[in-house]
Amino acid sequence: MNGRTARLQVSAAGLARAACALALAALCAGNAVAQGAGIPAGWPGPGQLFVGTCYQPVDRTREQIKTDIALMKQSGFKVVRMGDLSWDYFEPADGHFAFATFDWIMDQMHAAGIKVIVDIPGQPAPLWLHRRYPGVGLVTAQGTRLDPAERYMDNPSDPDYQRLLARLADRLSKRYAKHPALHAIGFNNEIGDGFMSYSEADRKRFIGWLQKKYGTIAALNQAWATQRWSRRIGQWDEVRLPYADGPGPFERQLDLRRYWSDVTVGTLRDLDAIRRKNTPDKPAISNLWDSSRRKGFDYQSTYRGYASYGAMGFYPYSPVASGFDALRMKAGMAAPIWFNEFTAGGPGYYGTKGRSRMWAHFGLLLGAQAVLAWTYNSHLGGEEQALFGLLDHDDRPSWKLAEFATIAAEFDKLQQLGFPRMTQPKVALAYSFDNMQATNPGGAEQTNSVRPYLNTPYLTQAHNAFEPLLKDNIDVAVIDVAHEALSRYSLLVVPGMYLLDKASADAIRAFVAGGGTAIMTAWSDKVDEHNQWHATPLPGRLTDVFGLRTNEFYNGGSLLTKLGDEEIKSTIGHYEVLEPSSAQVLARFSNVEGTPPSVTVNRYGKGRAIYVATPAQPQLMGSLYRQLYASLGLTPGPKTPDGVYARAVVGRVLYVNTTGGAKEVAIDGAMTGVLSGKQYSGTLRLEPLGVDLLAR
Repeated sequence: MNGRTARLQVSAAGLARAACALALAALCAGNAVAQGAGIPAGWPGPGQLFVGTCYQPVDRTREQIKTDIALMKQSGFKVVRMGDLSWDYFEPADGHFAFATFDWIMDQMHAAGIKVIVDIPGQPAPLWLHRRYPGVGLVTAQGTRLDPAERYMDNPSDPDYQRLLARLADRLSKRYAKHPALHAIGFNNEIGDGFMSYSEADRKRFIGWLQKKYGTIAALNQAWATQRWSRRIGQWDEVRLPYADGPGPFERQLDLRRYWSDVTVGTLRDLDAIRRKNTPDKPAISNLWDSSRRKGFDYQSTYRGYASYGAMGFYPYSPVASGFDALRMKAGMAAPIWFNEFTAGGPGYYGTKGRSRMWAHFGLLLGAQAVLAWTYNSHLGGEEQALFGLLDHDDRPSWKLAEFATIAAEFDKLQQLGFPRMTQPKVALAYSFDNMQATNPGGAEQTNSVRPYLNTPYLTQAHNAFEPLLKDNIDVAVIDVAHEALSRYSLLVVPGMYLLDKASADAIRAFVAGGGTAIMTAWSDKVDEHNQWHATPLPGRLTDVFGLRTNEFYNGGSLLTKLGDEEIKSTIGHYEVLEPSSAQVLARFSNVEGTPPSVTVNRYGKGRAIYVATPAQPQLMGSLYRQLYASLGLTPGPKTPDGVYARAVVGRVLYVNTTGGAKEVAIDGAMTGVLSGKQYSGTLRLEPLGVDLLAR
């Protein structure tokens, strides 16, 4: 093989453009229209949108609190989130609780007509807890005991921590269960962040987890490939905690991440059991951080055990990456998204006029219901003292408070016009915690060992596969395929799923056999659930489904391919050599020796499995999607220029310009801007960061 630049040619069998389209259409099979995954208990229902803020009264006097609440009411805020990060505010000493001031604040909120999410402040743990129960502290891999110098330096696997957190959650949720201001309960702000601990107690708990998972030493040795480099384990007590940041081995690192994920998920389930006992009529709306690189946790496969809504801190930096993150937190839920923290300013960043408003409406496109500004008052001290909120450091309301008041007024109008959007996507993108961990090992030694797939990180592939769907204004779900009903979807995209466990592979197999269309891209299904390469032709468990073998891979420089009428130049030079068995060739590389296939399609059962020989990239994926839309019954949303996104909602169209430049959008005939009050004919002009809802 070589990297000569040349034109990608159609197969030698004479598969011309028309035949290509016919092959795609002939192999199409429909899926059931997506259905909702269940509305949570306590969901306020359609026709309600919420704008509010995160509020930490620990910083405020009673007079300031009265003024703050008056401004919130004046601004049209409907909900605040309080309690997070404040364990010792409620429990200043072990077993001594102080609720009087918070009682008064809850009463004041109710009098102002503002609902409250009471966030159980399970992290960080207070200093008195660290002093009295040293097992709550962290120990480094080198055996150094750490002081809790920053937030989230707590060990959630410690039994004393778990017991005292349960006590706090029980007292708080009972205290406010019947309070008329209570809207929801949240758990442990940004749980998933924090640090791993390497104490002897942690090692023993890890061994207990391994014993439950593998049962025998022999099974553990096989799963960890201990025959390599004289690592065989003779008895359980020889197990040591792997280093999170390397060096490997990969199998042990993956299990370490899974163990800490299970600790986090167990904490959330325990807290939700308390919520269901004390406040069964109130939903769980928590500010989760499953994607934190420090630890993270497997939210996608477990959220049903502790989440009523997909909720998160939304600090967007691009429509594609941030939109993907929001949909990842929504997962398979029918309920809308809550942005429990929402961009206002930032550390050392005062803000940009119109930016929060634009992102709030972008959220509505995706199916959001609520935005809560982080934060209300700018902090005077602590780690976030230069984080600029809605009030300046001298308590003067900034222009940002007025902007959030504008958002609140617009949301009040839109909630009568079909918002929040109840989405039923027919397209799903595969995602998994295990795959993220397998493709992001720590340490230089691993980086050198797995260099090929690190050249195109998994999230890059995921974002590249998502981008053209977002630009075509098509709703998408981001899901763990082993834990969702795939029959809801017509198209399943599997972008660079390097680790594909048996349950996920079986789910993809059943989806295709039942009539679905699956697209898989390079570097998929290379390792099993133990993070070991398959001893079979690749893709490991799905070779027959895709009808090919993919064992060879190379870097080919600039690659050209022609799919349908589009000639596509690859931005990523990596490619796999596809050796079809039952698969048909849809396109070939013309600049590579032997012109190997770049895209194939295989009939399997009632459906079809399409394999793309390169990592997902927007140009190629977009061209492929466009050829599939008609056969899948998919209709792109309103046509928009780059950087503008839109959705049709009950006969109207919401447009959002995410760029810093004015954009002109072609529209059909005369329309009226519901938000702007302007009249448009043939062309909608959106100012930088501009939004409008158009109606006839």
